[in-house]
Amino acid sequence: MSLSPLFVEKAFGDLPGWNDDDHSAAFAAFRRSAFHVLTRPYRSGALGVDFDAFADAYAEARTVSPANRSPVLTRGEARAFFERHFVPALIPAENGLVTGFYEPQVEASPVRTDRFSVPLLSRPADLVDIDDANRPPGLDPYLAFARQTPNGPVEYHDRGEIERGALDGKGLEIAWLADKVDAFFIHVQGAARLAMTDGRLARVTYAAKSGQRFTGPGKVLSELGEIPLAEVTMQSIRAWFKAHPDRVDEILWQNRSYIFFRPADVEDVALGPIAAAKVPLTPGRSIAVDRLLHTFGTPFYIDAPTLAAFDAKPFRRLMIAQDTGSAITGPARGDLFAGSGDAAGEIAGVVRNAADFYALVPRALIAGAVR
Repeated sequence: MSLSPLFVEKAFGDLPGWNDDDHSAAFAAFRRSAFHVLTRPYRSGALGVDFDAFADAYAEARTVSPANRSPVLTRGEARAFFERHFVPALIPAENGLVTGFYEPQVEASPVRTDRFSVPLLSRPADLVDIDDANRPPGLDPYLAFARQTPNGPVEYHDRGEIERGALDGKGLEIAWLADKVDAFFIHVQGAARLAMTDGRLARVTYAAKSGQRFTGPGKVLSELGEIPLAEVTMQSIRAWFKAHPDRVDEILWQNRSYIFFRPADVEDVALGPIAAAKVPLTPGRSIAVDRLLHTFGTPFYIDAPTLAAFDAKPFRRLMIAQDTGSAITGPARGDLFAGSGDAAGEIAGVVRNAADFYALVPRALIAGAVR
């Protein structure tokens, strides 16, 4: 695999604000991936950032013991680490964009009650993965999941069908929430912390989905003339639902995709859920990217001059690629993990900013490969 000519080699001095960032926080996130890949290597993305080229950087990262001090490296040591192992490469794009995501925290019950009546469901037994090897003729080629029947796989029940009872009685309920809109946004984020009524702090994380295309409520409400497109945020969508409780199903059922979850532990309250790269997400330092194009573990320096969030004004920060999402497509597109809880949601809900993306490419791949 050769490195894509898309990348434009730069010097670290070309990165706005590079010396001002706290590289030790990014190093801590990178180090988590360094240990994970000992048992399960990441797949290389189509742009040619070969996973094997990270070997030296990962090996050195694993030699740093967090027991010695906190942070595990000083800011200067971490900056030197990244400069030693990587070369920055700009990804030219006229429409580079960052958005935000977070882990909601909501109150939940382990049993259904009059108040807690909205379930979060586990993966059904009849939901099967679909690819070119087992896709029947006529099934939408987009679908990566389907329902197994005696006559072969068919499209799975969609959101409206499931919420009207298609899976009732199958014992799939993990927990029960009080609000359908809260449940929907947990589906959008793919994970949540649950403050259980029995005193436990639990977590659910993504397990599978029904497979249909995602249709965001913001897009629907904008097209209906309910919220101007420029004003669509998580906060404005929630406010609209609160003002129109009789129309919640009408809008949400237009998003046919439905998410299934699995229980997960909350081992470190400072970290987010384990996501697609199979390591806990680090608030303000983990980024979701297009998994088909990029390689998990790749450091990205993000320059978003109009974004004033995460205590960075403007936002210029080193992030580590550790998640993905169906809406994250393109080489210069990223979703910034803001953390867990309401405060993180306030940050994530309004992030939609132009940004320049600099991939930190392993030095072993650079010689003669980038422009």
